[in-house]
Amino acid sequence: MSQKLVGYACLTSAMILVGSTVIASKIIGGGLPPFAAAALRFAIALPFLVALMHISGTAWPRPSLRDGLLLLVQSAAGSVGYTALLISGLRLTSAADAGVIVGTLPVVSAMISVLILGERPRPMVLVAIGLAAAGVFAIAVQSRDGAASSLLGNSLIFAAVLCEGLFILLNKRLKVPIPPLAQSTLMTGIGLIVALLPALLEIPSLADVTTSSLAAVVYYALVPTVGGYLLWYGGLARVSGAEASLFTAVAPVSAVLLAVILLGEAVSASQMIGIACVLIAVASLGLARK
Repeated sequence: MSQKLVGYACLTSAMILVGSTVIASKIIGGGLPPFAAAALRFAIALPFLVALMHISGTAWPRPSLRDGLLLLVQSAAGSVGYTALLISGLRLTSAADAGVIVGTLPVVSAMISVLILGERPRPMVLVAIGLAAAGVFAIAVQSRDGAASSLLGNSLIFAAVLCEGLFILLNKRLKVPIPPLAQSTLMTGIGLIVALLPALLEIPSLADVTTSSLAAVVYYALVPTVGGYLLWYGGLARVSGAEASLFTAVAPVSAVLLAVILLGEAVSASQMIGIACVLIAVASLGLARK
C-alpha cells in the first residue's frame, strides 16, 4: 500500500473518531455535568499525552508571556468551552443535528479568519460559508414532534463550534509555533486546571452519575483525543494540507451514521439537506485551499 493511501486511511479513521465524540458527548450528558466531564476527560488523557511526549523526545515548550496568555485563552475556549457546550447542547438536541452543526467547523474557522483577521476570501470560500450557513439553517428551522430537537440545544452546539474556531484563530496569533504534540499536551493540562473550579461547583450534581457516562468519558479521553491525534498527524505527514482538509467532511457523516446505528435516531429530510450542504461546503473549502 502506498504512503498516500495509508495517509488517507489514517485521516478517515481520525475523522470517524471525531464524529464519534458527538455520540460520546450525548451519552456523557445523560449522567455527568459538563465541566466535571471535561475535567475528567483531561485528567485521563493528560498522562498518555505526556508519555507520548517522552517516547517521541518532544521538548516542553517555553512560551513568552504573550503566547502563554494566548494558550490559556485557547484552552479555555477550544478545550473546556467546546467540551462543556457540546455536552450541554446534546442534552437538548439530537446527536444527528449536532453532527451536522459540528461539521461546519472548517468553514466557521475560515469565516472567523475573514471577519477578525481580515483575510481576503477567495470566491470558493464565500461559497463554502454560504453553504454551511444553509446547512445550519436547515437544521435550525426544522419542525419535529417531541423534544429531541431544540433551538437552544442547537445554539449551544454552534457556540461550541465558535469556541473551536476561536482556538484555531488564536493559534495563528502565536509568535512562536509549538509542535502539535506539545501543544495538545499543554491544552489538555491547562484545560484540566481551568475546568476544575466549575467542576467542583457541580459536585451536588454528581449523585446521578451513570456507568455509561463514565465509560463514555474514558472513551472520549483515550480514543478520539489520544488515538485521533496520532491518526490525524500520521495521515498529515503523508498527504498535503489541502488534501487533509477534505477529510474533515467525514466527521459529520460519521456522527449522523453513528447516531442512527448506536442511538437509534431517525434522520429527517432537513438533516439530509443540512448534511449535504455542509459536505459540499467543506469540499468547496478544500478545493479553495488546493
